[in-house]
Amino acid sequence: MKKSLYLVLIATSVFAVSCKDFLKEEPFLTQSNGLALSDYNGLNKAVAGAYGPLADGAWYGADFVLTSEMRAENATIPVSTDFQSGRYQAPFYMTYSADATVGLWGYGYYVISAVNNVLEEIETKGVEAYVSSSVSEQDINNLKAECLFLRALAHFDMARIYAYSPAKAKKVNFNDCIPIILKTDKTAKEQPARNTVDEVYAQVIADLLEAESLMDPTYTRKSIATSKGAASLPAIQALLSRVYLYHQEWQNAADYATKVINNNSFRLWTAAEYPSVWGAEAGSGEVIFEVYGKASNDYDEYWEGPSHMTNPKGYADCAASSTLTDLFEAGDVRGSKGVRDTDDGKVMFCTDPDEVSGGELWTMKYMGKGDGDATSTPDFSNVIVLRLSEMYLNRAEALVNGATVSGVSALADLNTIRANRGAKALTDAGPAAVALERRLELNFEGHYWFDLGRTADGAISYSDSRRGDNIDATSKFWALAIPKREYDVNENLSHNPGF
Repeated sequence: MKKSLYLVLIATSVFAVSCKDFLKEEPFLTQSNGLALSDYNGLNKAVAGAYGPLADGAWYGADFVLTSEMRAENATIPVSTDFQSGRYQAPFYMTYSADATVGLWGYGYYVISAVNNVLEEIETKGVEAYVSSSVSEQDINNLKAECLFLRALAHFDMARIYAYSPAKAKKVNFNDCIPIILKTDKTAKEQPARNTVDEVYAQVIADLLEAESLMDPTYTRKSIATSKGAASLPAIQALLSRVYLYHQEWQNAADYATKVINNNSFRLWTAAEYPSVWGAEAGSGEVIFEVYGKASNDYDEYWEGPSHMTNPKGYADCAASSTLTDLFEAGDVRGSKGVRDTDDGKVMFCTDPDEVSGGELWTMKYMGKGDGDATSTPDFSNVIVLRLSEMYLNRAEALVNGATVSGVSALADLNTIRANRGAKALTDAGPAAVALERRLELNFEGHYWFDLGRTADGAISYSDSRRGDNIDATSKFWALAIPKREYDVNENLSHNPGF
């Protein structure tokens, strides 16, 4: 269902979240609604700018990933109340409300509005209006594909936060999702209501399938620090695999995972290199799509970004839980432990060298790139959104649920990953084995909470006595509150159960 978005919704959503200046053209990572879209150069800059908000602290710049790890008990706040700053109290104690919830809504719709502006301009003028001796029709189609990828990602990520998964929506009999916005209408007199879960997933899939049909297989965005920081055909296909998995379209999930696995542009990291890849300036090997972290991005949260939230020399509100770290077997590089500053790039979990945090373990997936002196100034990390290991895991889960791929088995896919991590080979690949391997491999990348949430019976029993009640399969927290400010400007939004 196509809907228009009344501009006050975006303005209120975005500017209530942050006072950052959205109207800068430079650096390229910022988006300007006033940017001229009359030629290819203007379109190209507008699309480049639309990636910027993904690095905000409300999205991949910290909260979307780290708060999900906290809710799932992969992460924990430090035991010493003198040490942690209190920033991650809500996901730890599950005290979410409409006044205190995940702030993705405004940034998600800002990105959607930005790419819709580009798509509408191309549709209005026609592709041929932009074609010249130096610009081909395929050049324009590549930009359209990037826009569709970003629109799909924004709708999908917001659906994961503010609505039940397709399976849980049926279990709790509440199917409201988020508004689908395909056009920004300045003259609209009515605010949009929420679409259903099935409608949102159908739109996300439709956008990605159209993007796949438009994107040149060899296309990479130029003049950016990392080619993995922008949409590509493999990124589109990888996201399709994930979305199909959430929608429990098992064969499609397996087929799209296989497309990426068979792409020789990517390879699994070995056990020897696994600990060192997380501090790279630009992703390689497994990385399919990442959010680039740098001071030049006005949306980067600096001290509140993932590098400092998971560093005892930063705000350090997000330590690794023993519930997670105790799961790893001896020899599995993913559970290797050492001391921060001494073992950076050699192990995956480190203690504080000064022991000021009481011996807590900290993930090294956001160890920082070494931009400046990380002891006194903000350091930066890229945040990996899509990588090859997930494709093996997606395919394994799909195969366990009835999909078929010639010459492939779920057990072989799991053991392919484990062989590259120094872990012992499995002899069984049932649903529990797949779920555990996902938790081990993708920890601190924002998956485990959503993995539990996308299954009808997924639940969490907290082992930390400081935490509140367990999260059962029908808990209100699987669909977090839409921010109160949105209800203040849009009377057409329904409320999630319990909020």
